[in-house]
Amino acid sequence: MRKYFVLDTNVLLHDPGALYAFADNAVVVPIYVIEEIDQFKRDLNELGRSAREVSRSLDELRKQGEISKGIEKASGGSIQVYFTDRMIPVEVVQSNHAIDNRILAVALDIAENNPGERVILVSKDINLRIRADVLGLEAVDYDNSDRMEINELYTGMNEYELDGEGVDDFYKTGFRGVEDYQYELVANEFVHIKNRDNPSHSALGKISKDLQGIVPITRLKDGLWGIRPRNKEQSFAIDLLMDDEVKLVTLVGKAGTGKTLLAIAAGLHKATEEGKYQRVLVSRPIFPLGRDLGYLPGTVEEKLSPWMQPIFDNVEFLMGLSNDEKKGGRSYRELVDLGILEIEPLTYIRGRSIPNQFMVVDEAQNLTPHEVKTIVSRAGEGTKIVLTGDPYQIDNPYMDSTNNGLVHVVNRFRPEKIFGHVTLFKGERSELAELAANLM
Repeated sequence: MRKYFVLDTNVLLHDPGALYAFADNAVVVPIYVIEEIDQFKRDLNELGRSAREVSRSLDELRKQGEISKGIEKASGGSIQVYFTDRMIPVEVVQSNHAIDNRILAVALDIAENNPGERVILVSKDINLRIRADVLGLEAVDYDNSDRMEINELYTGMNEYELDGEGVDDFYKTGFRGVEDYQYELVANEFVHIKNRDNPSHSALGKISKDLQGIVPITRLKDGLWGIRPRNKEQSFAIDLLMDDEVKLVTLVGKAGTGKTLLAIAAGLHKATEEGKYQRVLVSRPIFPLGRDLGYLPGTVEEKLSPWMQPIFDNVEFLMGLSNDEKKGGRSYRELVDLGILEIEPLTYIRGRSIPNQFMVVDEAQNLTPHEVKTIVSRAGEGTKIVLTGDPYQIDNPYMDSTNNGLVHVVNRFRPEKIFGHVTLFKGERSELAELAANLM
């Protein structure tokens, strides 16, 4: 049985590749969707980029034949731009959403003209799916291949039980073979080695990059700019941050787990103490990404200040500035003036090449997969990129906890030797912050 997938506007704006995401079935784009997409094509943001990409794809298809009758795809199936003068009776659906009603009319028209075939409305609009269901139409959310439940997200760590002698031998030799390791071997995955006879006797290690065994994690005698790990996940995060062979790191966790603080501390340590990087470049999305900063008064730095204040707070905490010193004029500006620290909006990163820098992107859960690709592809020779965020705290209305750029990176880069990931679970900011993160 052939399936007809009728696409809503928000699906194509979310993923222009949705045109080709339904295998050998028929993809139907209501002409009213084209009208809505046209309203976004001049926007200088992710929606504008998606709108332009959809328009270009449909224009290329139009050159192959009559797109109103359907263009056959090489892989099977077809893509069709559909028009109908059918109207939904007002007594059935009373709504001011004229475009939504016309999209529903297209789906109803196709179902009537193709009896016995499955017609499925694909939309990210919950209310439109409900209305479609009331009209007897099958309706689903758009679900691409990278989507997964957030509780299934790779945590970057596993547990491994040994007897007391095995744990002692790991401490002595600094190595443990993986012949009896019961999990899939993933480079840079961390392992909590437990003593099955004595729970208090354990060790922390990670899978070596060559997948030959488990090796100890990095432990810093003096910490990072005065910061010491407070739990095993923070110890794992520090190991990745200090490993120069790991070029891309993702740190996921709720508010207060220390993601951003550890990343900035590691960057400052690498730039100042070891001289590994020229500077630390820190940024975060100015939501929505791409909004013109000219709408805010002042210089670029003054416009950025409200968005970057959490970064400033972390840097000044690492500098150990007292209230009196802050009142006396000391601030993060000292590191900026020395060329050690640079704060920049993601808005202007496209087209740049960033060599020999330790780059921290905070709140990365608000980025789309395309935006994250743009950022990571800016990395020049010798650059390390750290993405931090909490998939449960999404400010972008077009993203959710399973399809954002941060989760996308974890899923795609997991098997790579230059990548490492840790999920931090325990909040260390304060007892109040931890309760708020858990209870609210």
